[in-house]
Amino acid sequence: MKIGVFGGTFDPPHMAHLIIAEEARWQLKLDLVLWLLTPVSPLKSEVEISPWEQRLELLDAALAGNQKFEVSRVDIDRPGPHYAYESMQILAGEYGGDELVYLIGEDSLRDLAKWERPGELLRYCHQVGVMGRPAVDIDFKDLEGAVPGIRSKLKWVDSPLMEISGRMIRDRLKFGQPVRYFLPDAVHEIILEKELYNFKN
Repeated sequence: MKIGVFGGTFDPPHMAHLIIAEEARWQLKLDLVLWLLTPVSPLKSEVEISPWEQRLELLDAALAGNQKFEVSRVDIDRPGPHYAYESMQILAGEYGGDELVYLIGEDSLRDLAKWERPGELLRYCHQVGVMGRPAVDIDFKDLEGAVPGIRSKLKWVDSPLMEISGRMIRDRLKFGQPVRYFLPDAVHEIILEKELYNFKN
């Protein structure tokens, strides 16, 4: 199989996550997309995020009914810090006969040299699927120098550019602004029912 690996904090999972993951699945001909919920991201240590149990419940709800999307517990079931190269190493062991495609935003690709052991990450990727972001400038010569072999593994995904983020949704909920069409219905319903993110009807 050809398996996409899509990591994030998903706080909360929203429509842009689903759309870009589906575009990647279709364009890169992926048999499955694994969603890696990161309990605590080393890259977002200064950002307060919701408990992983809450985010997992929302992610399960968001992906329900899509057999091509599956939640992976590879980061949930081991102690942190959680680095992408370690997650991919574990997945390479679990899916030894399959091709792994790491899905990443263009902004993250630009900063890949700053990640923990990016060369090790690349070692476990058959391809790196890159989803475009607005106004991102990448010096590919420097990137290739820092992460040798990266350019040969890049596959670009032509995904819609949507200015939707978890932070924006959390802020809207905090101030009582509508978020219904930013979120899958099941996620929206759980947020309303449990009054998550300090939101009240």
